[in-house]
Amino acid sequence: MSHKSPKIAALIADLQGRDLDAHYLGYFACFNRGQFYEAHDVLEELWLADRHGPDGNFYKGLIQFAGAFVHLQKDCVKYPRLRPAAALFTLAEENFRPYPATHERLNLLATRALITNWRGRLEAMDFTRNPLAPNNAPMLTLSD
Repeated sequence: MSHKSPKIAALIADLQGRDLDAHYLGYFACFNRGQFYEAHDVLEELWLADRHGPDGNFYKGLIQFAGAFVHLQKDCVKYPRLRPAAALFTLAEENFRPYPATHERLNLLATRALITNWRGRLEAMDFTRNPLAPNNAPMLTLSD
């Protein structure tokens, strides 16, 4: 058990016993609260178990997507992380490429549009300003 496991277990405790894996659901719960680092951590445990399986790149893409926002949250003048965020958006998009428009109840067309939008914002500002603010963080939803 890793040192992260108790924290992750607490984050997903109320998501056990549902139709999707609690780690997967926990990713979205954390992501939508703006807890991008935690979203990454929660899903990493699921990805490690399936990294060579059929959903390995899908989970990896979601981790990279959250990781891009971790870079944006930690952005500061001394250590700009805007270009690494853009790079993670691109990696996430590449990892989503083999999957259909909807996968594991996530609308990947909408997710790809979010990637294009956020990477476009960074590029439009020539990586000089952070487009992320507390009132404009993205949300991800799963279909029923």
